[in-house]
Amino acid sequence: MEKWTPKHEAPEPLEGPVVATVTGGTILWFVLFVVQVPFYGWFDDRGHAWWIWACLAGAGLGLIGIWYVRGREAAIQRAAAQSEAEDAGSTASGSTASS
Repeated sequence: MEKWTPKHEAPEPLEGPVVATVTGGTILWFVLFVVQVPFYGWFDDRGHAWWIWACLAGAGLGLIGIWYVRGREAAIQRAAAQSEAEDAGSTASGSTASS
């Protein structure tokens, strides 16, 4: 059996408003939970009470997601700032060495 090798490189990951997207999803899950709570009896009579708890779980996991993506964004910004500082430092030392 032949080993599979990719024919082209994988594309760069898409970057966008990740924090806003996760926050919006979390809010949506929580709103769905709040909207369904008054109808708990109806859902329970039909064996679908898990729908309500799934919405609450989505909101809870969304809170964890918000914490995660905010930390990720901060780490990306720190790395970019550090890279900029290193580039500026090497450019400054390189220009004085050639004088």
